[in-house]
Amino acid sequence: MPPALSVLRRLAAVLAFGATIANAAAGSPADDARFLDALTWGVTPSSFAELRGMGRGRWLHEQLHPQPTPALPDAAQAQVDALRPHTSLLERVAAFEAQAKAANAESDPDTKKAAQQAYQATLSAAARDAAAATILRALSAPDQVRERLTWFWFNRFNVHQGKANLRAMVGDYVDDAIRPHALGRFRDLLAATLRHPAMLRYLDNAENAAGHLNENYARELMELHTMGVGSGYAQDDVESLARILTGIGIDARPDDPKVRPERQADLVRAGLFTFNPNRHDYGDKTFLGHAIRGRGWPEIEEALDLIVRHPATARSVSGALATYFMGTAPPDALTDRLAAAFARSDGDIVAVLDALFRAPEFEAALGGGFKDPVRYVLSAVRLAYDGRVVRSTAPVQGWLNRLGEGLFNRSTPDGYPLAQGAWNGPGQMTTRFEVARQIGSGPAGLFKPAPDAVEEPAFPLLQNALYFSTLSATLSEATRAALARAVSPQDWNTLFLSAPEFMR
Repeated sequence: MPPALSVLRRLAAVLAFGATIANAAAGSPADDARFLDALTWGVTPSSFAELRGMGRGRWLHEQLHPQPTPALPDAAQAQVDALRPHTSLLERVAAFEAQAKAANAESDPDTKKAAQQAYQATLSAAARDAAAATILRALSAPDQVRERLTWFWFNRFNVHQGKANLRAMVGDYVDDAIRPHALGRFRDLLAATLRHPAMLRYLDNAENAAGHLNENYARELMELHTMGVGSGYAQDDVESLARILTGIGIDARPDDPKVRPERQADLVRAGLFTFNPNRHDYGDKTFLGHAIRGRGWPEIEEALDLIVRHPATARSVSGALATYFMGTAPPDALTDRLAAAFARSDGDIVAVLDALFRAPEFEAALGGGFKDPVRYVLSAVRLAYDGRVVRSTAPVQGWLNRLGEGLFNRSTPDGYPLAQGAWNGPGQMTTRFEVARQIGSGPAGLFKPAPDAVEEPAFPLLQNALYFSTLSATLSEATRAALARAVSPQDWNTLFLSAPEFMR
């Protein structure tokens, strides 16, 4: 064979191989739709066109490295701005406490009851506003991966709005402790949740003091937030961590607590958050096999470093991330690789996600699993009203509550389950069909800007360009046959949103 021809043939082979790799990276339209649906709050015609135009690689890079505060659509941003409190959390909680104190001080029973009801109503309104802002961001934000992660991390570091005055704090917890760190270092995220009053109130560390230990937060910090059950820590470690965490609490008073002169430099205050040396156990401790010298706040920093860099934390966090986005528990080999990425990057969440989203096991799992209620409802609304901003999130909040996954409403520290078996029972399926019928039959209150206002004209468009070009090809014969028997657009929409393919 002439040398020139040999070179041309090798070059042609190289180009053909490169084209094959490029095509595989791009994926088929159906694969890209599944990929997009898995990483966001639901595929839409516009988001699908954006991904296909950019390519997966560039799209993923921009999602994993978004602007700090990307702009929402104008209509959504205006609503979020109107819902956002214009005072600090410290000021709001102080005002709530003054309102509660005044209500309890009323001598007339009827007046007292009315004042207490007004106080509770104000707290509930704050929680509804926080849920509304979260839903608006989930439906409309361009940084969809960060919004998916915001809910994942909130669920992992769960607090329940129903305890004490957490309804006043939960919105700030999402916006200040969770979202800014959702794509950062796990160590920073953990520290932000530790310092937030919502967590300290929910898991009772505000009551944890030298001589009066409360182990609730210390136990859940290791069992649920980081290392996981059966990962090697013992009850002695729980007790030691509780001692390390003594003094961390909440103080709404404007003046600093009075501290002994020799401990004055140890006082830490930031808004409601307080590390009060008077309440801290300054004795030496042994934690996870390491001697920790009693010296105040630096003990906490040292303990967090030990926890975050423990191999069990890398496996627990990485495995949970994979389960969340894959819809099923990852193979051990994938968990090992993700844990290695976590350890190698010192807990960089983006490094773990980049390894996950590019893994062949992740690609193979696309279209499997089963949507939990939050993902199911949000994906249905996004697909039905692509690009149109809802005027009321009250219907969404109602659907989520009916389906058992109301925002901020999980009462136990473990958060809502990730396993599909928790969400595919007969009762759940019956309720989902009812929700599908409401979403598929008309605006359902989504475009009613006020309770007494006239609803804006709207109708869900599910038989859209994305359906005809891509989604229809992913349906089974049984689903197609059911859709063919639909007697109206409303009936077709209901059947489509109830189809097994949409539930995955």
